[in-house]
Amino acid sequence: MPRILLAPDKFKGTLTAAEVARHLSIGVRSVLPEADVAVIPVADGGDGTLAAALAAGFTRVPVQATGPTGVPCGSAYGLRGAEAVVELAEVSGLAQLPDRRPAPLTATSRGTGELIAAALDGGARRVVVGIGGSACTDGGAGLLQALGATIQTATGSVVGAGGVGLLDAASLDLSGLHPGLAGAELVVACDVDNPLTGSRGAAAVYGPQKGAGPADVELLDSALTRWADLVARATGADRRDAPGAGAAGGVGFGLMAVLGATTRPGAELVFELTGLPDAVAGADLVVTGEGSLDAQTLHGKAPAAVAALARDKGVPAVAVAGQVTLTPDELGAAGLHAAYALVDEGASRQEALDAPGPLLERIGARIAREHLGGGR
Repeated sequence: MPRILLAPDKFKGTLTAAEVARHLSIGVRSVLPEADVAVIPVADGGDGTLAAALAAGFTRVPVQATGPTGVPCGSAYGLRGAEAVVELAEVSGLAQLPDRRPAPLTATSRGTGELIAAALDGGARRVVVGIGGSACTDGGAGLLQALGATIQTATGSVVGAGGVGLLDAASLDLSGLHPGLAGAELVVACDVDNPLTGSRGAAAVYGPQKGAGPADVELLDSALTRWADLVARATGADRRDAPGAGAAGGVGFGLMAVLGATTRPGAELVFELTGLPDAVAGADLVVTGEGSLDAQTLHGKAPAAVAALARDKGVPAVAVAGQVTLTPDELGAAGLHAAYALVDEGASRQEALDAPGPLLERIGARIAREHLGGGR
């Protein structure tokens, strides 16, 4: 009986990873009804990380938290024993902006701090934080405030929300930090090495993606520089140039410089949480994928990491995607024996966007025939 492992990432804007796997499974079983099909959705530390953890057995714990613009939103973290998974995109991400209207100067990471606090209150002693997809550039200040830090202006008032509020920051008091932090391990899923400030910093590189114009970028970089000076005085160490400090608008800096968090590659961390390595070792074929299989896939994205893991364990791997722009040589170098694109399977690109499910089922059937001997 063939054993096939379905380990896709989401197809952003169309299907979740679990939905992708469900359609592929239907297609595989239409050709090989006796196949042993295992499903482990994957992610790279951005949106989809919580869903991957929940599929792996974590329990969803609902939390009402502060969205990026201060509007309360329904959110959640995952809990399994004393380990929790917090996804920044779930509460402080671009998708949480009301009407998707960017707020580059004032968006806050407070909600992510509220999720961490809730996880600590819920008994977590190891908190994994996926920080991809951030809407804010506040250096993690909002997150720290939610965890008990006090950031004030020279007149003693609380600083305003977002990166722009840090222009007036004059003092940082960490004495009120959540007591659960003292005995907890914080691990950050991070795949970038940008510093907090400067030409490669959070504002310059990622600010424009969050709606910041040139003047906004300059303002935010000045604010983050002021913030880094303040944190250095309060902690006795300057971490603004640490690799990953600029991740998620500087949330990486707040977690590392103030809370002592360590960083790990996002996909690697998610694989560990979901038990993917053992599942890959027991499979005859691994199927991974994402919305677009392109040059970015090769730089830390989950499908490339799945393929590398499969290659290391001597298991063949193929990929599915909405579109594939990688060459056969690039696919082979990444450890993929083949790649299937919805835009090639369907009659048009629009069909791939409007009705991806049936196309995935057809591709699942093709994979079963072409790689597992189905239908012979």
